[in-house]
Amino acid sequence: MQLTVPPKVTPRAFERLAEINDTSDAPQALRIAVEGGGCSGFQYEIELGDPKDDDLVLEGSGQKVVIDPISLPFLADATIDFTTELIGARFVIENPNATSSCGCGTSFSM
Repeated sequence: MQLTVPPKVTPRAFERLAEINDTSDAPQALRIAVEGGGCSGFQYEIELGDPKDDDLVLEGSGQKVVIDPISLPFLADATIDFTTELIGARFVIENPNATSSCGCGTSFSM
């Protein structure tokens, strides 16, 4: 797998991250990672953390979204967004590389 098109982050995702960081004494980046596991083979890990030297850093609205180099090929041309639905609000990843995903949207296969 080779990264051809880097992931994108929507303005809505950057705005929500800014809201989260506005209530924090130590603002952090949104860290997106792909790990083995989940009901479909791979799963997304989304957490707050500090950027590392080899991370891809995507910036907008004064905020940072970071992706580690191992996860990058799995997220080529993906879109990181924030959505509010009846079941709750969350960061979501639209991944054109995923051949299938589970109902909750946190795991996928390629």
